[in-house]
Amino acid sequence: MPEKTGKPGKQQAADERPVRRQARGERRITQLLEAAASVFCSTGYTAASTNAIAREAGVSPGTLYQFFPNKEAIAIELGSRLMHEMRETYGEALAPIDPTTPLEDAVAAAVDRFIDFNCRHPVFFTLMHGPDIPGRMAEEHDALHATLIARVEALLTPFLPDTPPADVRRTAQVCVGIYKAGLELVLAHEGAEREAYVRELKNVLFRYLDPLVVD
Repeated sequence: MPEKTGKPGKQQAADERPVRRQARGERRITQLLEAAASVFCSTGYTAASTNAIAREAGVSPGTLYQFFPNKEAIAIELGSRLMHEMRETYGEALAPIDPTTPLEDAVAAAVDRFIDFNCRHPVFFTLMHGPDIPGRMAEEHDALHATLIARVEALLTPFLPDTPPADVRRTAQVCVGIYKAGLELVLAHEGAEREAYVRELKNVLFRYLDPLVVD
């Protein structure tokens, strides 16, 4: 007679239980992070509380503390996930382009990518530009900013072939500064008015860069 090998059905169920628990945990974390994003946007990071985040998520504070020890840990996890997505946006928005691409089109395409990200995740601006950003997030943001400057430099270089590298870097920093100032105005409005500010931002960047470009 064939040797009995036990009950594979029960063993399989036992193996699947940790996977299901992990999936439930990930869903709960996502739920808490989405609630935190809403609270941070409405009250700011400083005024937000774990109780408010739990209430927004529809869970008890005790449930929240199973996943995050405090508000700072929530902000760090949320910021880390958003910065990862933002790096992907950098790669798409500031990828090398055809040298024959008109400057105005290149500017518009890059701005559209960044605006889309920030409009989908307004909490990113709230966290990164708030007065009490957690130290670890500040360090990651500084690294992200340096990456952004380098990407903008690379994007501008084909348009400024005879410009010294130091000048290209300065121009890239000015472009990023203009964008950040314009972004605050864009996020402060909605609908047609927001679209109008996006057009103005593109126009300002194009008019700044156009005289510098070699035909």
